[in-house]
Amino acid sequence: MTTPTRVFDAHTTQFIAVPPEVVLDFVMDIERYAEIDEKIRPVLWVRRERNLTEFAFRPRLGGLRGTKMVAQERLTPGERVDIVMSPAPHNRLIRVVTHYEGSFECTPVPGGTEVLRSERFAIRTPFRWFMEPFLRRTMPRLVREELQLAKDKLEREHSQAR
Repeated sequence: MTTPTRVFDAHTTQFIAVPPEVVLDFVMDIERYAEIDEKIRPVLWVRRERNLTEFAFRPRLGGLRGTKMVAQERLTPGERVDIVMSPAPHNRLIRVVTHYEGSFECTPVPGGTEVLRSERFAIRTPFRWFMEPFLRRTMPRLVREELQLAKDKLEREHSQAR
């Protein structure tokens, strides 16, 4: 199998005026999170046990609908959520193209949380010519918009709950 040869990382940082646990709970509630992240809609199914959420979805990037993918989110309480593609037998097709990792790192700061959102792709050589320009063009904007939508939603809900 061809090994990953180029890594592309899209990341952004955003202050959200809620505690880290609120951000992390929102990220782990994948059906709720999908309301602000069009890349993972539709969510096909979800399984959650304590600090692990596994879910299937049909990704959408650049207006194109992808094949079914299965991802896992692992919570480190109060600190972060790490996201990877689920192991075999899931995701055979995407493994041929790329390796994916994502994360939400939460740092408590006065008045809320500093959130670092990151998505990383290790693109395999035969697909680099197509995937890399597409990811460079679309992912930084999508990651910024996703985190801004999360901020808007969480701060609105948090202020209404007071």
